Amino acid sequence: MEEIENFLVLEADINKRLDMFLLEKFPDRTRSFLKNLIEKEKVLVNDKLVKSGYKLKQNDNVSVVLPEPELVDIVAENIPIDIVYEDEHLAVINKPQNMVVHPAGSLKSGTLVNALMYHINSLSSINGEIRPGIVHRLDKDTSGLIVIAKDDKTHLALQKQIQEKTCHRIYRAVTYGKFNQEEGTIQTCLARGRSQHEKIFVVPFGQGRIAITNYRVLNYNKGFSYVEYELKTGRTHQIRVHSSYLNHPIVGDKVYGKKGEKFNLIGQLLHAYKLVFVHPVSQEKMEFCAEIPDYFQKFLDNHF
Repeated sequence: MEEIENFLVLEADINKRLDMFLLEKFPDRTRSFLKNLIEKEKVLVNDKLVKSGYKLKQNDNVSVVLPEPELVDIVAENIPIDIVYEDEHLAVINKPQNMVVHPAGSLKSGTLVNALMYHINSLSSINGEIRPGIVHRLDKDTSGLIVIAKDDKTHLALQKQIQEKTCHRIYRAVTYGKFNQEEGTIQTCLARGRSQHEKIFVVPFGQGRIAITNYRVLNYNKGFSYVEYELKTGRTHQIRVHSSYLNHPIVGDKVYGKKGEKFNLIGQLLHAYKLVFVHPVSQEKMEFCAEIPDYFQKFLDNHF
């Protein structure tokens, strides 16, 4: 059964954005979950539909319909994974290419989550039964480092570091062409396509979510650039879309890259190379690097 929560806006919350207000009222829910509720018309203000950016007024009545918990049966599977680091609060995994991070739709097995449930004794519950422990994601064909939370307190602390940009996620990629500048910042708004829902597009400012990526060219040869990217925001497909936007699509990208490639790659040459964050409990600075995968290194050896 759906649950309805009602809130009266008091003086302290005047002019606060609706989405930020909800984030404070539901600290155990992710921003994307609450945004989805608004988009699905599950949030009303004074019995009217409003957008995420609606500025609250005193005595507004905010009504939130929380969906009935989804019953799922995600099974632990003995799938080998590379656990780079693990303690009682978190783990860092080096995810291989061609592995989906969590179950979705009809896909219920073979994911990183299925493997985590087998190899790790406890996982945070903030993202629900389908995404236990998952603080941030990598695309199916993006390899590299991902941090996993074992408890909710650790999860929220890591999530906060990502939101405040104190967690550093650094990637390496091979792109087409030579960059005009060896380093820079890409800042756009991104939104999901209406007819092509699986694709993300650059849209005019104000029509999507801000996405910021720093880049630095490490090497260039024979029409290819070896590039290091750092995410300052974490939008879906962000680096892949930003690379394509600069007319330097990532080699092997089946969605945003060049058509008719003959390199026999499974997917894009994009690797989450380095992860830096502060341990939520010990307050120790944690820094991890994952070696470039063999197929990626072979391409570098042949072209640089």
